[in-house]
Amino acid sequence: MLEAVKTQQTPVIEGAPRSAPADVQLDARLAAAPAPMTGATAPARADALARLKEQGLPGPRHEYWRYTDPAPFNAARPEPVALEAVAGDPKLFANVDKLRLVFVEGRFDAAASDDPALAGVEITTLAQADAQPGHWVAEAYGVLEAQGQKPVRRPFAALNTALATDGVVIRVTGKADRPVQILYRPSDAGADVVVHHVLRLEEGAELTLLENGLLGARGNVVIEADLAAGAKLHHIAAPRAGVARIATTHLFARVAEAASLKSFELSVDGRHMRSESVVELAGDDAVAHVAAAVLGDGGHLRHDDTVFITHGGLRGESRQVFKKVLKNGATGVFQGKILVRPGAQKTDGYQISQALLLDEDSQFLAKPELEIYADDVKCSHGSTTGALDETALFYLRSRGVPRERAIVLLVLSFLADALEEVEDEDLRAEISDRLEDWLTAKAQG
Repeated sequence: MLEAVKTQQTPVIEGAPRSAPADVQLDARLAAAPAPMTGATAPARADALARLKEQGLPGPRHEYWRYTDPAPFNAARPEPVALEAVAGDPKLFANVDKLRLVFVEGRFDAAASDDPALAGVEITTLAQADAQPGHWVAEAYGVLEAQGQKPVRRPFAALNTALATDGVVIRVTGKADRPVQILYRPSDAGADVVVHHVLRLEEGAELTLLENGLLGARGNVVIEADLAAGAKLHHIAAPRAGVARIATTHLFARVAEAASLKSFELSVDGRHMRSESVVELAGDDAVAHVAAAVLGDGGHLRHDDTVFITHGGLRGESRQVFKKVLKNGATGVFQGKILVRPGAQKTDGYQISQALLLDEDSQFLAKPELEIYADDVKCSHGSTTGALDETALFYLRSRGVPRERAIVLLVLSFLADALEEVEDEDLRAEISDRLEDWLTAKAQG
Protein backbone atom coordinates (compact mmCIF):
# COMPACT_ATOMS: atom_id res chain seq x y z
CA MET A 1 0.00 0.00 0.00
CA LEU A 2 1.37 3.37 -0.96
CA GLU A 3 1.67 5.95 1.79
CA ALA A 4 0.36 9.51 1.53
CA VAL A 5 1.88 11.36 -1.41
CA LYS A 6 3.56 14.75 -1.09
CA THR A 7 1.78 17.41 -3.16
CA GLN A 8 2.04 21.13 -3.56
CA GLN A 9 -0.46 23.50 -5.12
CA THR A 10 0.97 26.94 -5.74
CA PRO A 11 -1.03 30.18 -5.71
CA VAL A 12 -1.37 32.55 -8.62
CA ILE A 13 1.53 34.97 -8.65
CA GLU A 14 1.26 38.35 -10.33
CA GLY A 15 3.94 40.76 -11.42
CA ALA A 16 6.94 41.07 -13.67
CA PRO A 17 10.26 39.28 -13.26
CA ARG A 18 11.97 40.58 -10.15
CA SER A 19 15.57 40.27 -11.25
CA ALA A 20 17.89 38.93 -13.91
CA PRO A 21 21.21 37.12 -13.62
CA ALA A 22 24.45 39.01 -14.01
CA ASP A 23 25.34 40.13 -17.52
CA VAL A 24 28.33 37.82 -17.46
CA GLN A 25 26.02 34.79 -17.83
CA LEU A 26 24.51 36.15 -21.01
CA ASP A 27 27.92 37.18 -22.32
CA ALA A 28 29.15 33.62 -21.77
CA ARG A 29 26.18 32.16 -23.68
CA LEU A 30 26.68 34.56 -26.57
CA ALA A 31 30.43 33.97 -26.67
CA ALA A 32 29.92 30.21 -26.91
CA ALA A 33 27.38 30.49 -29.74
CA PRO A 34 28.14 30.57 -33.47
CA ALA A 35 28.05 33.90 -35.25
CA PRO A 36 24.50 34.81 -36.31
CA MET A 37 23.52 34.82 -39.97
CA THR A 38 23.51 38.13 -41.79
CA GLY A 39 20.99 37.57 -44.59
CA ALA A 40 17.29 38.33 -44.92
CA THR A 41 16.57 37.63 -41.25
CA ALA A 42 19.31 39.95 -39.95
CA PRO A 43 16.93 42.77 -38.81
CA ALA A 44 14.82 40.32 -36.77
CA ARG A 45 17.98 38.85 -35.25
CA ALA A 46 19.28 42.26 -34.26
CA ASP A 47 15.95 43.12 -32.66
CA ALA A 48 15.91 39.83 -30.73
CA LEU A 49 19.47 40.34 -29.53
CA ALA A 50 18.64 43.85 -28.32
CA ARG A 51 15.59 42.55 -26.45
CA LEU A 52 17.64 39.74 -24.93
CA LYS A 53 20.36 42.09 -23.70
CA GLU A 54 17.72 44.38 -22.21
CA GLN A 55 15.93 41.64 -20.28
CA GLY A 56 18.82 39.26 -19.52
CA LEU A 57 18.65 35.56 -18.84
CA PRO A 58 16.19 34.38 -16.15
CA GLY A 59 17.23 33.97 -12.55
CA PRO A 60 15.69 31.89 -9.74
CA ARG A 61 13.49 34.84 -8.71
CA HIS A 62 11.99 35.30 -12.18
CA GLU A 63 8.25 34.79 -11.61
CA TYR A 64 7.83 32.23 -14.38
CA TRP A 65 11.04 30.38 -13.51
CA ARG A 66 10.55 30.12 -9.77
CA TYR A 67 9.67 26.41 -9.97
CA THR A 68 12.45 25.44 -12.39
CA ASP A 69 16.12 26.23 -11.83
CA PRO A 70 17.33 28.16 -14.91
CA ALA A 71 21.02 27.49 -14.18
CA PRO A 72 21.40 24.53 -16.62
CA PHE A 73 19.85 26.65 -19.37
CA ASN A 74 22.02 29.67 -18.54
CA ALA A 75 25.33 27.78 -18.43
CA ALA A 76 27.82 28.58 -21.18
CA ARG A 77 28.12 24.88 -22.06
CA PRO A 78 25.93 21.83 -21.31
CA GLU A 79 27.10 18.61 -19.76
CA PRO A 80 27.73 15.90 -22.41
CA VAL A 81 25.18 13.11 -22.93
CA ALA A 82 25.80 9.41 -23.49
CA LEU A 83 25.38 8.97 -27.25
CA GLU A 84 25.77 5.20 -26.99
CA ALA A 85 22.34 5.14 -25.34
CA VAL A 86 20.70 6.52 -28.50
CA ALA A 87 22.27 4.47 -31.28
CA GLY A 88 20.02 4.45 -34.33
CA ASP A 89 16.85 6.42 -34.99
CA PRO A 90 13.89 6.24 -32.58
CA LYS A 91 11.23 3.66 -33.37
CA LEU A 92 8.38 6.13 -32.95
CA PHE A 93 6.97 7.14 -36.38
CA ALA A 94 9.29 4.65 -38.12
CA ASN A 95 6.31 2.93 -39.76
CA VAL A 96 4.43 6.11 -40.67
CA ASP A 97 4.25 7.19 -44.33
CA LYS A 98 5.95 10.56 -44.04
CA LEU A 99 8.45 13.00 -45.49
CA ARG A 100 11.62 12.88 -43.39
CA LEU A 101 13.82 15.95 -42.88
CA VAL A 102 16.98 15.15 -40.91
CA PHE A 103 18.93 17.63 -38.80
CA VAL A 104 22.33 16.73 -37.34
CA GLU A 105 23.48 19.08 -34.59
CA GLY A 106 20.87 21.56 -35.83
CA ARG A 107 22.10 21.51 -39.45
CA PHE A 108 19.99 20.15 -42.29
CA ASP A 109 21.37 16.90 -43.75
CA ALA A 110 20.09 16.76 -47.32
CA ALA A 111 21.70 13.38 -48.05
CA ALA A 112 19.86 11.69 -45.18
CA SER A 113 16.53 13.42 -45.92
CA ASP A 114 13.73 12.73 -48.34
CA ASP A 115 13.06 14.97 -51.33
CA PRO A 116 11.11 17.93 -49.86
CA ALA A 117 8.90 18.04 -52.96
CA LEU A 118 7.29 14.72 -52.02
CA ALA A 119 5.01 16.35 -49.43
CA GLY A 120 3.35 18.61 -51.99
CA VAL A 121 4.21 21.75 -50.03
CA GLU A 122 6.87 24.46 -50.27
CA ILE A 123 9.80 23.46 -48.06
CA THR A 124 13.22 24.98 -47.70
CA THR A 125 15.71 25.41 -44.89
CA LEU A 126 16.18 28.53 -42.84
CA ALA A 127 19.78 28.83 -44.02
CA GLN A 128 18.69 28.68 -47.68
CA ALA A 129 15.77 31.07 -47.21
CA ASP A 130 17.97 33.52 -45.32
CA ALA A 131 20.31 33.67 -48.29
CA GLN A 132 17.52 34.49 -50.78
CA PRO A 133 16.74 38.21 -51.12
CA GLY A 134 12.99 38.80 -51.10
CA HIS A 135 12.08 35.45 -49.52
CA TRP A 136 8.86 35.67 -47.48
CA VAL A 137 10.65 34.37 -44.40
CA ALA A 138 12.17 37.84 -43.93
CA GLU A 139 8.69 39.17 -43.08
CA ALA A 140 7.80 36.24 -40.80
CA TYR A 141 10.97 35.31 -38.93
CA GLY A 142 10.83 36.40 -35.30
CA VAL A 143 7.47 38.19 -35.61
CA LEU A 144 5.33 35.83 -33.52
CA GLU A 145 8.20 35.26 -31.10
CA ALA A 146 8.49 39.02 -30.50
CA GLN A 147 4.74 39.35 -30.02
CA GLY A 148 4.81 36.45 -27.57
CA GLN A 149 7.19 38.31 -25.25
CA LYS A 150 4.28 40.25 -23.74
CA PRO A 151 3.13 40.24 -21.02
CA VAL A 152 5.67 37.53 -20.00
CA ARG A 153 9.26 37.74 -21.16
CA ARG A 154 10.70 34.58 -22.69
CA PRO A 155 14.48 35.10 -22.84
CA PHE A 156 15.43 31.75 -24.40
CA ALA A 157 13.04 32.32 -27.29
CA ALA A 158 14.72 35.67 -27.97
CA LEU A 159 18.10 33.93 -27.71
CA ASN A 160 16.93 31.41 -30.29
CA THR A 161 15.74 34.06 -32.75
CA ALA A 162 19.04 35.89 -32.42
CA LEU A 163 21.31 32.86 -32.86
CA ALA A 164 19.55 30.07 -34.81
CA THR A 165 21.53 29.00 -37.86
CA ASP A 166 19.07 26.57 -39.43
CA GLY A 167 15.59 25.10 -39.31
CA VAL A 168 12.68 24.31 -41.61
CA VAL A 169 10.70 26.95 -43.50
CA ILE A 170 7.37 25.59 -44.76
CA ARG A 171 4.57 27.22 -46.71
CA VAL A 172 1.39 25.19 -47.27
CA THR A 173 -1.28 26.21 -49.78
CA GLY A 174 -3.36 23.01 -49.79
CA LYS A 175 -3.38 19.76 -47.85
CA ALA A 176 0.04 18.19 -47.51
CA ASP A 177 0.29 14.80 -49.18
CA ARG A 178 1.82 13.23 -46.06
CA PRO A 179 3.08 14.23 -42.62
CA VAL A 180 6.40 16.07 -42.45
CA GLN A 181 8.83 14.65 -39.90
CA ILE A 182 11.69 16.68 -38.45
CA LEU A 183 14.15 14.07 -37.20
CA TYR A 184 16.98 15.22 -34.96
CA ARG A 185 20.21 13.19 -34.86
CA PRO A 186 23.17 13.83 -32.56
CA SER A 187 26.83 13.28 -33.40
CA ASP A 188 28.54 15.38 -30.72
CA ALA A 189 27.98 14.39 -27.08
CA GLY A 190 28.32 17.99 -25.96
CA ALA A 191 26.36 19.71 -28.73
CA ASP A 192 24.44 22.87 -27.82
CA VAL A 193 21.82 23.15 -30.57
CA VAL A 194 19.57 26.08 -31.54
CA VAL A 195 16.93 25.46 -34.23
CA HIS A 196 14.17 27.76 -35.52
CA HIS A 197 11.25 26.63 -37.70
CA VAL A 198 8.81 28.95 -39.52
CA LEU A 199 5.44 27.68 -40.78
CA ARG A 200 2.92 29.54 -42.89
CA LEU A 201 -0.38 27.82 -43.61
CA GLU A 202 -2.46 29.69 -46.18
CA GLU A 203 -6.26 29.73 -46.24
CA GLY A 204 -7.70 26.22 -45.96
CA ALA A 205 -4.27 24.54 -45.85
CA GLU A 206 -3.52 21.49 -43.68
CA LEU A 207 -0.27 20.03 -42.36
CA THR A 208 0.81 17.37 -39.88
CA LEU A 209 4.24 18.08 -38.39
CA LEU A 210 6.13 15.42 -36.43
CA GLU A 211 9.23 16.12 -34.33
CA ASN A 212 11.39 13.51 -32.66
CA GLY A 213 14.95 12.42 -32.02
CA LEU A 214 17.68 14.01 -29.94
CA LEU A 215 18.95 17.52 -30.62
CA GLY A 216 22.05 17.23 -28.44
CA ALA A 217 23.18 17.70 -24.86
CA ARG A 218 21.14 20.90 -24.78
CA GLY A 219 18.51 22.02 -27.25
CA ASN A 220 16.59 25.22 -27.91
CA VAL A 221 13.74 25.00 -30.44
CA VAL A 222 11.34 27.69 -31.62
CA ILE A 223 8.39 27.05 -33.93
CA GLU A 224 6.51 30.04 -35.33
CA ALA A 225 3.22 28.96 -36.93
CA ASP A 226 0.93 31.42 -38.69
CA LEU A 227 -2.42 29.84 -39.59
CA ALA A 228 -4.67 31.68 -42.06
CA ALA A 229 -8.47 31.30 -42.15
CA GLY A 230 -9.61 27.67 -42.11
CA ALA A 231 -6.09 26.23 -41.90
CA LYS A 232 -5.29 23.17 -39.77
CA LEU A 233 -1.98 22.32 -38.12
CA HIS A 234 -1.44 19.05 -36.28
CA HIS A 235 1.82 19.08 -34.33
CA ILE A 236 3.28 16.12 -32.44
CA ALA A 237 6.61 16.36 -30.63
CA ALA A 238 8.32 13.37 -28.99
CA PRO A 239 11.90 14.00 -27.80
CA ARG A 240 14.13 10.94 -27.62
CA ALA A 241 13.15 8.83 -24.60
CA GLY A 242 15.50 7.82 -21.84
CA VAL A 243 18.18 10.47 -22.43
CA ALA A 244 19.20 12.88 -19.66
CA ARG A 245 19.02 16.02 -21.80
CA ILE A 246 18.36 19.72 -21.26
CA ALA A 247 15.92 21.45 -23.58
CA THR A 248 13.71 24.47 -24.01
CA THR A 249 11.02 24.35 -26.69
CA HIS A 250 8.72 27.16 -27.76
CA LEU A 251 5.61 27.16 -29.92
CA PHE A 252 4.33 30.58 -30.99
CA ALA A 253 1.11 30.40 -33.02
CA ARG A 254 -1.44 32.80 -34.45
CA VAL A 255 -4.76 31.17 -35.35
CA ALA A 256 -7.07 33.03 -37.72
CA GLU A 257 -10.81 32.67 -38.33
CA ALA A 258 -12.06 29.05 -38.23
CA ALA A 259 -8.47 27.77 -38.17
CA SER A 260 -7.34 24.96 -35.88
CA LEU A 261 -4.11 24.18 -34.04
CA LYS A 262 -3.61 20.90 -32.20
CA SER A 263 -0.26 20.35 -30.51
CA PHE A 264 0.76 17.30 -28.46
CA GLU A 265 4.03 16.44 -26.72
CA LEU A 266 5.22 13.11 -25.38
CA SER A 267 8.17 13.49 -23.02
CA VAL A 268 9.91 10.57 -21.32
CA ASP A 269 12.84 10.88 -18.89
CA GLY A 270 14.67 14.05 -19.78
CA ARG A 271 16.58 16.03 -17.17
CA HIS A 272 15.65 19.71 -17.30
CA MET A 273 12.81 20.24 -19.77
CA ARG A 274 10.90 23.46 -20.36
CA SER A 275 8.09 23.60 -22.95
CA GLU A 276 6.36 26.90 -23.66
CA SER A 277 3.30 27.39 -25.86
CA VAL A 278 2.05 30.89 -26.65
CA VAL A 279 -1.09 30.85 -28.80
CA GLU A 280 -3.29 33.71 -29.98
CA LEU A 281 -6.79 32.91 -31.23
CA ALA A 282 -7.02 35.99 -33.40
CA GLY A 283 -10.12 35.18 -35.45
CA ASP A 284 -13.70 34.11 -34.80
CA ASP A 285 -14.36 30.36 -34.34
CA ALA A 286 -10.65 29.63 -33.93
CA VAL A 287 -9.53 26.47 -32.11
CA ALA A 288 -6.37 25.63 -30.16
CA HIS A 289 -5.68 22.40 -28.28
CA VAL A 290 -2.36 21.99 -26.42
CA ALA A 291 -1.66 18.73 -24.60
CA ALA A 292 1.18 16.67 -23.17
CA ALA A 293 1.88 13.27 -21.62
CA VAL A 294 4.99 13.33 -19.42
CA LEU A 295 6.76 10.46 -17.68
CA GLY A 296 9.60 11.17 -15.30
CA ASP A 297 11.72 8.75 -13.29
CA GLY A 298 14.41 10.09 -10.96
CA GLY A 299 15.22 13.09 -8.81
CA HIS A 300 17.25 14.63 -11.62
CA LEU A 301 14.12 15.16 -13.74
CA ARG A 302 12.09 18.36 -13.83
CA HIS A 303 9.60 18.91 -16.65
CA ASP A 304 7.99 22.35 -16.86
CA ASP A 305 5.04 23.10 -19.17
CA THR A 306 4.13 26.77 -19.47
CA VAL A 307 1.13 27.71 -21.63
CA PHE A 308 -0.45 31.07 -22.46
CA ILE A 309 -3.55 31.09 -24.68
CA THR A 310 -5.20 34.38 -25.65
CA HIS A 311 -8.78 34.53 -26.96
CA GLY A 312 -9.34 37.54 -29.18
CA GLY A 313 -12.25 36.46 -31.40
CA LEU A 314 -15.81 35.24 -30.99
CA ARG A 315 -16.65 31.61 -30.18
CA GLY A 316 -13.03 30.58 -29.69
CA GLU A 317 -12.27 27.14 -28.27
CA SER A 318 -9.14 26.19 -26.35
CA ARG A 319 -8.10 23.10 -24.42
CA GLN A 320 -5.06 22.54 -22.25
CA VAL A 321 -4.72 18.89 -21.18
CA PHE A 322 -1.55 17.95 -19.28
CA LYS A 323 -0.91 14.59 -17.61
CA LYS A 324 2.31 13.75 -15.75
CA VAL A 325 3.42 10.45 -14.22
CA LEU A 326 6.29 10.90 -11.76
CA LYS A 327 8.38 8.57 -9.60
CA ASN A 328 11.65 8.35 -7.66
CA GLY A 329 11.74 12.04 -6.83
CA ALA A 330 10.84 13.48 -10.22
CA THR A 331 9.19 16.92 -10.35
CA GLY A 332 6.50 18.14 -12.72
CA VAL A 333 5.52 21.78 -13.23
CA PHE A 334 2.51 23.26 -15.00
CA GLN A 335 1.87 26.97 -15.50
CA GLY A 336 -1.14 27.58 -17.68
CA LYS A 337 -3.11 30.72 -18.44
CA ILE A 338 -6.24 31.56 -20.42
CA LEU A 339 -6.69 35.25 -21.28
CA VAL A 340 -10.04 36.33 -22.71
CA ARG A 341 -9.89 39.80 -24.22
CA PRO A 342 -12.80 42.28 -24.21
CA GLY A 343 -15.31 41.36 -26.89
CA ALA A 344 -14.23 37.69 -27.15
CA GLN A 345 -17.73 36.50 -26.31
CA LYS A 346 -18.85 32.84 -26.41
CA THR A 347 -15.31 31.75 -25.55
CA ASP A 348 -14.96 28.13 -24.43
CA GLY A 349 -11.68 27.70 -22.53
CA TYR A 350 -10.79 24.50 -20.70
CA GLN A 351 -7.65 23.70 -18.74
CA ILE A 352 -6.75 20.58 -16.77
CA SER A 353 -3.41 19.54 -15.26
CA GLN A 354 -3.08 16.28 -13.37
CA ALA A 355 -0.23 14.30 -11.89
CA LEU A 356 0.06 10.67 -10.87
CA LEU A 357 2.78 10.31 -8.23
CA LEU A 358 4.11 6.78 -7.87
CA ASP A 359 6.00 7.50 -4.64
CA GLU A 360 6.06 10.06 -1.87
CA ASP A 361 9.32 11.66 -3.02
CA SER A 362 7.95 13.07 -6.30
CA GLN A 363 6.04 16.34 -6.54
CA PHE A 364 3.83 18.33 -8.86
CA LEU A 365 3.69 22.14 -8.83
CA ALA A 366 0.73 23.77 -10.56
CA LYS A 367 -0.15 27.38 -11.27
CA PRO A 368 -3.43 27.64 -13.25
CA GLU A 369 -4.70 31.10 -14.22
CA LEU A 370 -7.78 32.65 -15.79
CA GLU A 371 -7.99 36.32 -16.81
CA ILE A 372 -11.35 37.19 -18.34
CA TYR A 373 -12.62 40.51 -19.73
CA ALA A 374 -15.80 39.26 -21.42
CA ASP A 375 -19.07 38.34 -19.72
CA ASP A 376 -20.49 35.57 -21.94
CA VAL A 377 -17.85 32.85 -21.68
CA LYS A 378 -17.38 29.31 -20.43
CA CYS A 379 -13.93 28.91 -18.89
CA SER A 380 -12.69 26.42 -16.33
CA HIS A 381 -9.48 25.07 -14.89
CA GLY A 382 -8.61 22.26 -12.55
CA SER A 383 -5.52 20.60 -11.14
CA THR A 384 -5.27 17.35 -9.18
CA THR A 385 -2.47 15.25 -7.76
CA GLY A 386 -2.72 11.72 -6.41
CA ALA A 387 -1.39 8.20 -6.18
CA LEU A 388 -2.44 5.04 -7.99
CA ASP A 389 -6.01 3.98 -7.34
CA GLU A 390 -5.49 1.08 -4.92
CA THR A 391 -9.04 -0.16 -5.49
CA ALA A 392 -8.48 -0.40 -9.24
CA LEU A 393 -5.08 -2.02 -8.67
CA PHE A 394 -6.63 -4.60 -6.32
CA TYR A 395 -9.40 -5.30 -8.86
CA LEU A 396 -6.87 -6.05 -11.62
CA ARG A 397 -4.70 -8.15 -9.29
CA SER A 398 -7.72 -10.16 -8.16
CA ARG A 399 -8.35 -11.13 -11.76
CA GLY A 400 -4.89 -12.52 -12.27
CA VAL A 401 -3.15 -9.47 -13.73
CA PRO A 402 0.45 -9.26 -12.44
CA ARG A 403 1.19 -6.16 -10.39
CA GLU A 404 3.67 -4.70 -12.92
CA ARG A 405 1.19 -5.17 -15.77
CA ALA A 406 -1.65 -3.72 -13.70
CA ILE A 407 0.38 -0.56 -13.00
CA VAL A 408 1.13 -0.17 -16.72
CA LEU A 409 -2.58 -0.43 -17.55
CA LEU A 410 -3.52 2.14 -14.90
CA VAL A 411 -0.85 4.57 -16.09
CA LEU A 412 -2.04 4.23 -19.68
CA SER A 413 -5.60 4.86 -18.53
CA PHE A 414 -4.47 7.98 -16.67
CA LEU A 415 -2.72 9.33 -19.78
CA ALA A 416 -5.61 8.53 -22.14
CA ASP A 417 -7.20 12.00 -22.06
CA ALA A 418 -3.96 13.61 -23.23
CA LEU A 419 -3.45 11.01 -25.98
CA GLU A 420 -7.00 11.63 -27.22
CA GLU A 421 -5.87 15.11 -28.27
CA VAL A 422 -3.94 13.46 -31.13
CA GLU A 423 -6.58 13.61 -33.83
CA ASP A 424 -5.10 11.08 -36.28
CA GLU A 425 -6.08 7.59 -35.09
CA ASP A 426 -3.07 5.87 -36.64
CA LEU A 427 -0.61 8.31 -35.06
CA ARG A 428 -2.41 8.05 -31.74
CA ALA A 429 -2.18 4.24 -31.87
CA GLU A 430 1.52 4.45 -32.77
CA ILE A 431 2.21 6.68 -29.76
CA SER A 432 0.14 4.51 -27.43
CA ASP A 433 1.90 1.31 -28.55
CA ARG A 434 5.39 2.78 -28.08
CA LEU A 435 4.39 4.21 -24.72
CA GLU A 436 3.11 0.84 -23.58
CA ASP A 437 6.29 -0.86 -24.74
CA TRP A 438 8.41 1.63 -22.79
CA LEU A 439 6.32 1.34 -19.63
CA THR A 440 6.40 -2.46 -19.80
CA ALA A 441 10.18 -2.52 -20.23
CA LYS A 442 10.57 -0.05 -17.35
CA ALA A 443 8.31 -2.14 -15.08
CA GLN A 444 10.24 -5.32 -15.85
CA GLY A 445 13.61 -3.60 -15.46
